[in-house]
Amino acid sequence: MGLYGERVGAFSLTTESKEEKYRVESQIKIIVRPMYSNPPVHGARIAATILADPKLNAQWESEVKGMAERIIEMRSVLYEKLTNELKTPGDWSHIKSQIGMFSFTGLSPAQTKALAERAHIYMTADGRISMAGLNSNNVGYFAECVDKAVRGQL
Repeated sequence: MGLYGERVGAFSLTTESKEEKYRVESQIKIIVRPMYSNPPVHGARIAATILADPKLNAQWESEVKGMAERIIEMRSVLYEKLTNELKTPGDWSHIKSQIGMFSFTGLSPAQTKALAERAHIYMTADGRISMAGLNSNNVGYFAECVDKAVRGQL
């Protein structure tokens, strides 16, 4: 395997002018691009070890199932808080109908900006959040801040 698969090393270069820097930089980018396109071997080695060992594989499957169940639970809790507890304006059914780690909230760029600046809740400008980032300790705060953002009270 060698050091290539381990991603070890550093490269430094000094040039005499800004123009030369740009020329050299363009050539270096051509050389390093294939290196970035081929991932290091660490992840593959870990996966191979887990998948080859029945006990580790069973543990991994159990942990993945647990994570998926927790995300589904957070979707339900968030939906309940927004619709039943806070009565946040809008249709929030998409929170429960979507699947996976991420969810589109339907929030506007202005609302996501207000959440970031005033509540320190960060998401993409189109309102996509990581459901994995919600847990029983922060889902209430998140729901309350979303409610305030939707109502223009944040």
